[in-house]
Formats: sequence, structure tokens, C-alpha cells
Amino acid sequence: MAENLSLKAFVITMKASKALEELTKKDIKNHGMRASDFAILEALYHKGRQTIREISESVLISTGSITYVIDKLEKKELLIRTNCPDDRRAVYLEITAKGKQMMDEIFPKHQQVIEEMFQGISESDKATVIEVLKKVGHQAAEKE
Repeated sequence: MAENLSLKAFVITMKASKALEELTKKDIKNHGMRASDFAILEALYHKGRQTIREISESVLISTGSITYVIDKLEKKELLIRTNCPDDRRAVYLEITAKGKQMMDEIFPKHQQVIEEMFQGISESDKATVIEVLKKVGHQAAEKE
């Protein structure tokens, strides 16, 4: 029986994804945060003010669950909510100075952990992984 490379690629991708996820969750936890908290703050930290819907789509947290996480981050004064003056249904989120200061401290350390995950992988191989996984992701999305 011939080796099924698609199946093998799928299994290897899933195993690698799980290992990367576990390592990043552990790192985030070492900073006293949960992955969902970090994901929201990181999105606001790098992209600036966004609507709750935009955040929900970018960090892959359902709109039902995200409200709970946002409430906790708001109580800790790490982000603020503001109503959109043009659309009463839209609510903007923005990282506070306190949240930015915390991310200024945490994010470079987190980025270093990610750099270490890819240590020894050439820039060319990283570019190939990015290109291939984008193609796979787009094909999978088309089948939904």
C-alpha cells in the first residue's frame, strides 16, 4: 500500500499544532494569564482599537464567551469599551495604558519563546511552511 502523504501531512500538522499550542499556553500561564485573555490583549496591542466582533473573529473566541473574558479584562483595567457613535450595536475595545505597559513587558518574552520554537529552522523553510499552511487553510475554508 502506498503511503498517503495527505494523511501523513495532516497528522504531522495536527501534532505540531498541538505541541506549539501547549508550549505557548504554558508560557502565557507563566505570566499569570489565560490564553484567551492574552489573545485579546495581544490583538489590541498590535492592531489598536477594534470592535468586539473583529476581536472575536481574529482570536477565534465565540462572541458568547468573549464577553466574559472582556468583562474580566475591563475589571482589571487592561482594556476599555466604548460605544460606536455611528452604530449602537458596535462596541469598540481599546487597550489601556496599564494593559499596554503589561504587554510591553510580557510580549517580548513571549515572542522569544516562539523564536526558540523555530530555532534551527531556516528562513526559507519558515517561508515555505507559511505558504503551504496558508494554501491548506484556504482550501479547507472553501469546503466549509
